[in-house]
Amino acid sequence: MKRDPFGTYIESTTMGEAVRAFVPPTPAHLDACLTNLEQYLHEPANPIAKAALAHLQFETIHPFLDGNGRVGRLLITLMLCHDNVLRKPLLYPSLYFKQHRQQYYEELNAVRAHGDYERWIGFFTEAIRHSAEVAIETGRRVTQVFSEDRAQLRAVPRIAGLLLMIQEALQAKPVATVATLRAATGLAKPTVNSLLRELAARGIVKESTGRARDRVYVYRRYLEALAAEEEAN
Repeated sequence: MKRDPFGTYIESTTMGEAVRAFVPPTPAHLDACLTNLEQYLHEPANPIAKAALAHLQFETIHPFLDGNGRVGRLLITLMLCHDNVLRKPLLYPSLYFKQHRQQYYEELNAVRAHGDYERWIGFFTEAIRHSAEVAIETGRRVTQVFSEDRAQLRAVPRIAGLLLMIQEALQAKPVATVATLRAATGLAKPTVNSLLRELAARGIVKESTGRARDRVYVYRRYLEALAAEEEAN
C-alpha cells in the first residue's frame, strides 16, 4: 500500500506489474467520510447489518497508511458489544476473513463496484455465525481445562490451596511474571517460585524465556486450548 498525490491506494502485483485494484477517497475527503461514518454508528439499525456496513465503509475509506484491516475488524466486535449483542469482546471474525480472504475482498469490491450490499451482508452474517460457534466451542474447551487443572491441584497435599491461587491468577492473566503473580495473590516471592515449579512439573505452566532472571510463565494448557481454535479451522 502506498500514498500518491491522489491519496492512498492498494497495489496487487501480477507478473511484476503493479495494478491499481482499489482507490480510497483522497485525503481531502477523509474528514467528510469519517464524519458520515461516525454519524451512522449512532443510527438505530439491526446491529449485525450495521456492523457489516460500518466495517465495509471503514475499509473503503481506508484512512491510515497501515492498520486499516486490524482497526476495521476490531470495530466489528466493539460495535456488537456496544449494541449488547456481546457481553464481552470475545468474538474473533478475523480468522474467518483470513480463511476466506479472496471471497472477503471480492464481496467488498462487489459493493464498491455494483452496490451489492445484500451479498456482502450475507457473507458477513455467515462470518459472525461461524465465529460465534467457534467461540462457544473454545469457551467450552477452556472451561474444561480450568476444571481439570483445579481437580488435579486439589489433590496435591498441603499446598493445594496455594496452587489454586496461582492457577486462578493465571486464568485472568495467562502470561505472567513472578512479580505479577505476587501482586495478584499477595504471596511471597519464594513461595510463588516454588508453586510455579510445581505447576511446571505437572505440565500446567511453562517458562517461556529460558532465562535465569526475569522469567515469564505461560498457562500452557490454557493457551493450547485457545490455539486449538485456529488449528481446527
